[in-house]
Amino acid sequence: MGMVLGTIADDFTGATDLCNTLVRQGMRTVQLIDVPDPSLPVPDADAVTIALKSRTIPAGEAVAQSLRALEWLRANGAVQILFKYCSTFDSTDRGNIGPVADALMDALGSRLTVECPAFPETGRTIYKGHLFVGDALLGDTHMRHHPLTPMTDSSLVRVLQAQTPRRVGLVDHAVVAKGADAVRSRLVELEREGHGHAILDAIADEDLMVLGEALADMPLVTGGSGIAMGLPRNFRERGLIGEGGGAAGLPAIAGRELVIAGSCSAATLGQIDHMSARRPTFRLSPQELANGHDVARTAGEILKADADGPVLVYASASGEEVAAAQAALGRERAGELVENALAEIARLCVEGGVRRLVVAGGETSGAVVRALGISGLRIGAQIDPGVPACVSIGRHELALALKSGNFGGVDFFTRAFEVMP
Repeated sequence: MGMVLGTIADDFTGATDLCNTLVRQGMRTVQLIDVPDPSLPVPDADAVTIALKSRTIPAGEAVAQSLRALEWLRANGAVQILFKYCSTFDSTDRGNIGPVADALMDALGSRLTVECPAFPETGRTIYKGHLFVGDALLGDTHMRHHPLTPMTDSSLVRVLQAQTPRRVGLVDHAVVAKGADAVRSRLVELEREGHGHAILDAIADEDLMVLGEALADMPLVTGGSGIAMGLPRNFRERGLIGEGGGAAGLPAIAGRELVIAGSCSAATLGQIDHMSARRPTFRLSPQELANGHDVARTAGEILKADADGPVLVYASASGEEVAAAQAALGRERAGELVENALAEIARLCVEGGVRRLVVAGGETSGAVVRALGISGLRIGAQIDPGVPACVSIGRHELALALKSGNFGGVDFFTRAFEVMP
C-alpha cells in the first residue's frame, strides 16, 4: 500500500493543518514543500500534501504551480485529489480559488467539484452558503480588513462565482442532514443543470463525515482541512489503507528551542504577550530592518539568551503599526523585509544549535522552511486544533510546529514544546 490521497495546499500552515486532520483520522501523512526533486526520498505514506505558496500570487502562477503538483501526485499513485485553501476562503475576485479549481478540473476531466472550507472545531461553519466565523458572518469579522485578501462578502456562492465562468450552486444543510445518498443525488442534479461547482453547507463535524462519504468517488474535492475528515474512511473500507495505528509516531528531537512569529493576527498577538511575560523576547520592525538592522547580531543575542526553555523573536504588530510600515515602505517591501529577516535568523540559530522551532504565520513559515532547506515534514500529534507537531525531512532533522496566525490558545508558544517530539 502507498499513497492514495494527493493534496495540494495553497500555503504552508494550511498544509500542516490538513495533514493534522488526516493523521487524526489514521492516515500516515507526509507534507512536501513544493513539488519535490525526483531524487528526494519520500517516506511511505497514505496521503501526501504538496505545500505551495500560491494563495496571493497572480492567478496564472498559482494555476501553473498547482498543475505541476497535480502531475507529481498522479504519477505517484494518488487516486483522489484534494485542493486545500483557508477556512476563511481567502481570495479576491481575481482568484485564486476559482482559477485553480477550474484548472484542476480540466486536467482531471471532472465536470463538477465541491467547495467546503468549514472547520467547526475552530468556529468555521457554512449555512445556506454563508460562511460564519464563530457567531459572526465572515464579512463582519477582522477578515474584512485583511491587507491582501479582504473578505467583505459572506456568501461563498457569490464570492466563488466572481472567480469562475462555471455556474456555482449550493448543497444546503437540509440536504446534508438527510445523509450521504441525499448529497450525492443533489450533486447529480446540480451537474445535470449545468453547474460546475457546489458549495457544501456544514455546521458540525457530523456533517463533514456525511460529506466525506458522499464524495468517495469524486476525482477532485476542494475545501478547508475539515472536508478531509470523512475521506480516510472511504479508503479504509476499500482496503486501500490500514487501520491507522501509529500514524502520529515521530522520533524525539533534542536541542535548543525558538519561537518565530510574523503573523499579525489577534491570536498571535495574544500569544506573544503571554510568552513575552515569561521568556526572553526580541522584536524586529520593518523600519529598523530598512535602516540596516543587524540580523546576525540579533541571532547571536538569541543564542546567548537563557537556554532553559524557548526564546521568542517576532515582527508581529497591531493593525495600525502594520499600516504605518506599509505606508512608509510599501506593502511588498515591508513584508519581504520581515520574512527575509526572520528566515535568516532561523537559519543562523539552527546553525547555532536550535533544533526545536515554532513558527507563527503562513508567509513566515514558508520563508523559514525554505531558508532551512526543509524538503518536507512527517506529521505527528495535534498540539491545538489545526496545528500538529512535525519532524522535518531535509538538511536538518528538526522538531517543528508551523502555526496559522489565527490558530492556537494563548499559551500555545510555550505549550507546543510539551507535545513536540
